Amino acid sequence: MKALLTIIGIVIFCCGLLFMGQGGGWIRWPAESFMVDSSSWIWRGAIVAVIGLVILGLGVRRR
Repeated sequence: MKALLTIIGIVIFCCGLLFMGQGGGWIRWPAESFMVDSSSWIWRGAIVAVIGLVILGLGVRRR
């Protein structure tokens, strides 16, 4: 269970970073994405990244 939470936390954190990068226009993949240059996705991505960090923290601290 510890490894599963750790992996899920990392994946969710990376997705949050991707959302933030697309929203800020730094990551333009895929080029036709509705998220590119949309500032609302910066905040949504930040929230997703924090959720990923919380899950990652639970996985690391779990005994």
